[in-house]
Amino acid sequence: MDYAFFVVTETLYAIAVLVLISAGLAVIFGMMRVINLAHGEFLMLGSFTAVTATNKFGVNIFLAMILLAPIVVAIWGLIVERFIIRHLYGRLINTMLATWGLSLAMMGGFVMIFGNTPKGISSPIAGFTVGAYQINGYNLFIIVMTAILMAGLYGVFKATRAGLVARAAMQRSDMAQAFGYDTSAVYMWTFIAGSALAGFAGGILTPIFGALPSGGTEYIAKAFITVIAGGTAVISGTLASAAIFGIVSRVVAFMSTPVLGELALLVTAVILLRLLPTGITGRYLRNKV
Repeated sequence: MDYAFFVVTETLYAIAVLVLISAGLAVIFGMMRVINLAHGEFLMLGSFTAVTATNKFGVNIFLAMILLAPIVVAIWGLIVERFIIRHLYGRLINTMLATWGLSLAMMGGFVMIFGNTPKGISSPIAGFTVGAYQINGYNLFIIVMTAILMAGLYGVFKATRAGLVARAAMQRSDMAQAFGYDTSAVYMWTFIAGSALAGFAGGILTPIFGALPSGGTEYIAKAFITVIAGGTAVISGTLASAAIFGIVSRVVAFMSTPVLGELALLVTAVILLRLLPTGITGRYLRNKV
């Protein structure tokens, strides 16, 4: 039983991490069809915000991670959307090139401001022992925060006027405009929301992964794989693909090594996209959020 609890906890943690790093990208790509290649750097901006606020200004660690990091990245997302992204809607290749350039610029900026050495903050939650196994208490915190985040997103998309208008504008912008909604404002707020989610993920994951100027590259590949394999549905698609990849990678890692677990995730993604080129929600879970 002790080993089973350990395995389940670690698997849920792996799924939660994939959901966290992918949620912001899922909102931006799934709803706006904008490929933000600087998504990893948006997460790093959240991480550096949490580290700076905690270590230099003495801000409470939970306040820095949960509130301050998303706000800072949301403001940065507003600037990026107004000055770059808004001019490139519908131009996929140009958007990719622009956000790739932004990614390089942000990495250079991180190096200039913070240096090229890793920064971090200590985990605010201690671990505990279950039988012969040590459980990381902060991993459980990440699982809980991810569940709260997904429940909150579901509530916004299904039960609020803003969520319904955003979904309508992304599916039929012409109809939304006919009903008097400003689609430009909808796009702006959607991009801001996706940026805030990236900042939230970066802040929450800082005690585990730290903050490094090139650290965004560790996130971006897994985030894109998870979002593309999930399909257009922001919540159900992300959860479904993250669950598959998290389970496969952890099972293989427990049976062999973590390196083979990462390789198994990649192989599973290739097979899944070959069988379901439109993503999981392209064939299953249709019309889900």
